[in-house]
Amino acid sequence: MNIHLVVIDPQVDFMDQPGSALPVSGATADMQRLATMIQRTGHKFDGISATLDSHRTIDVGHPGMWVNEQGKNPSPFTIITVDDLKAGIWRARNYQAKPGLLGGKTLGQYMLGYAEKLAAGGQYPLMVWPEHCLIGSPGHAVQADLLGAFQDWERKEFASVDYVVKGTNAFTEHYGALLAEVPMANDPASGLNTAFLDVLASADIVLVGGEASSHCVLSTVNQIAGNIGDEHISKFHLLTDCMSPVGQVGNGPDFPAIARQWQKNMEKRGMKLTTSVDFLA
Repeated sequence: MNIHLVVIDPQVDFMDQPGSALPVSGATADMQRLATMIQRTGHKFDGISATLDSHRTIDVGHPGMWVNEQGKNPSPFTIITVDDLKAGIWRARNYQAKPGLLGGKTLGQYMLGYAEKLAAGGQYPLMVWPEHCLIGSPGHAVQADLLGAFQDWERKEFASVDYVVKGTNAFTEHYGALLAEVPMANDPASGLNTAFLDVLASADIVLVGGEASSHCVLSTVNQIAGNIGDEHISKFHLLTDCMSPVGQVGNGPDFPAIARQWQKNMEKRGMKLTTSVDFLA
């Protein structure tokens, strides 16, 4: 029986602890439960994959990408709409620049088209988050208890955790580990990660935990379900005690409700809802 554990974005900046950039309530305890499960049953795991949200300071989802008419950056958790961009309420900084990845478009032209694509069919609105998971920063690291469990597993099993990096492209959000929100023709890393998909398809059981259940876990599992084939859906087990949602922000979306409904939807599709305590108990 090939058992593969997938942990989505188990990083310090998402932990509910002092100094974290984007804390998710319950995240630290989630990772501690995952660490305990690995210590208990890790000898039965054939592989472990961990995705790493990996951003730059200037990023489509960070304040530094955007300014208003007064040249001020938006506050974290600001939602930027197509109408905002058309009205000039917000615009991309250096909007007349033409970064090479944009295929000859100015940054302003690209960002308007980007927002329009999200509005037409994206999972989430264009949200400005606090700067988080900056490459090379302490917040990018794996939570300490889980990292220790990973390293113990590697030593005991003579194996390596596969770290899957996502989010390094500053011009597109990358909630799901398999595909950016708006893939870019000039950046293959924003397209479908078929290598990761193949690893999951070869497993008999895939366990999933991580942060946050309303965002990167949800998007990753949805992308897997949409690309792996229906015959593989029943092999997925969602560790409900090892994932937590982003809290509701102001008048924005009710992320906890979204996460709860998503779990129900995945169960209806054939995935199993379990806990770190119940699995292989």
